[in-house]
Amino acid sequence: MPGKIPLAIIGGSGLYSMPALTDTKEFDLETPFGKPSAPVVVGTLEKQRVAFLARHGIGHNIMPTEVNYRANIYALKSLGTERVVSISACGSLREDYAPGHIVIPDQVFDNTKGRARTFFGEGLVAHVGTADPFCQEFSTQLEKAVAQTGATVHAGGAFITIEGPRFSTKAESNTFRAWGMSIIGMTTSPEAFLAREAEMCYAVMAHVTDYDVWHVSEATVTVEMVIRILNQNTAVAQQAIRNLVRSLPAKRACKCGSALADALITNPDVIPPETRKKLDLLVKKYLH
Repeated sequence: MPGKIPLAIIGGSGLYSMPALTDTKEFDLETPFGKPSAPVVVGTLEKQRVAFLARHGIGHNIMPTEVNYRANIYALKSLGTERVVSISACGSLREDYAPGHIVIPDQVFDNTKGRARTFFGEGLVAHVGTADPFCQEFSTQLEKAVAQTGATVHAGGAFITIEGPRFSTKAESNTFRAWGMSIIGMTTSPEAFLAREAEMCYAVMAHVTDYDVWHVSEATVTVEMVIRILNQNTAVAQQAIRNLVRSLPAKRACKCGSALADALITNPDVIPPETRKKLDLLVKKYLH
């Protein structure tokens, strides 16, 4: 195993096709929650070890609901990952967040229905705090790294996650706008919550590809539209990642690394041995 990895990127497989990434190695992992979406690629970027994971599989063959979010986050944790950047396509629910812009959200609304949202259960209960679901310090670092590319970036906004794979109806889109949501996508939940349970910093680089379906003077979202904007923004995302790696402090100043300290409520004496073994990676330092 590679030891401590300061940064991992979850996004499309094209993100790590950059000449600056060297000394790469693939880790085809198995976790107690199954296999991740794809092998994790670990390489050296700006003299730091960085991991990359293709959320939807190589070739994008996994639907948002089918993504094994628990296996993905667990696999990154098992490699020693401290921070995770999610790179996601999103629709805008605001006029000022235009296609081509990048948003670093500070809130998430989980509107999904059929996903495993926690590592816990089976005899071990934890109630992790998610009032601020994204690491604020890390999100600020990410926003600065994106701004350095010259791209238009917005700090803040509520990111609603829908089940997919279909796009919204106009009634749904307008309802989300009335709720005060800023952007819409299909993968941030439960990824953000699992990263918190795994005590990793988590932030999102959301690429606005469209105005969803609410905008009366703009074309409604299509797959072609999403792919075109994402392809245009790949170079921006790659440069932002390089900027971020260069600027990351050696030690984290946030509280993400101790998110479970006050979250475990089960008496250790009654935790089933098989559950303790399954979650040892996450809870060992708190169970004696």
